[in-house]
Amino acid sequence: MADWIDDEGFRANVGIVLMRDDGRVLLGGRSGGKGWQFPQGGIQRSEPFRDALYRELEEETGLMPQDVELLGETRGWLRYRLPRQYRRRSSIPLCIGQKQRWALLRFNGADHRIRFDSTDQPPEFEQFRWADYWEPVREVVYFKREVYKTALHELGAFAFPSGLPPYPGWWFDSATEPVYEEPEGDGLV
Repeated sequence: MADWIDDEGFRANVGIVLMRDDGRVLLGGRSGGKGWQFPQGGIQRSEPFRDALYRELEEETGLMPQDVELLGETRGWLRYRLPRQYRRRSSIPLCIGQKQRWALLRFNGADHRIRFDSTDQPPEFEQFRWADYWEPVREVVYFKREVYKTALHELGAFAFPSGLPPYPGWWFDSATEPVYEEPEGDGLV
């Protein structure tokens, strides 16, 4: 079954923030040295959000639902556009970016449970590390930064009920944020 691309050209996607009890979050080192990011992946048409969440969790990290606890989800879609050089012009329909729903999961296991060989597909990641809560904003490719900022800010209310960790010294202007899109009646809630 193919990933779902909406009428505007945005591919539906689930993003996963995996956090330990100490507040550090998992960053995956992309295969081939292509940077660091959170686990994420496409949602198939008519696939419920949580089914996609746990499928992607297993595909990208080898973790199962019993290895985590769902702490919270973003309230709607966060969108980013792909720079023109990253668009696959031959794909039909044309994908111009991603719209993502994010989930915060508490990791309840030991690091040795994280594996990148749990699928027949080439692994997305070849390594991982635990990072300070805001560090992924600096590490991710530039066109995903606003989505990461917004997702971490919103999910931080679930992660840190008594208040978010302070923004680090390198934090940059937060004047622009992605526009939320409320979920439609498409079974993705």
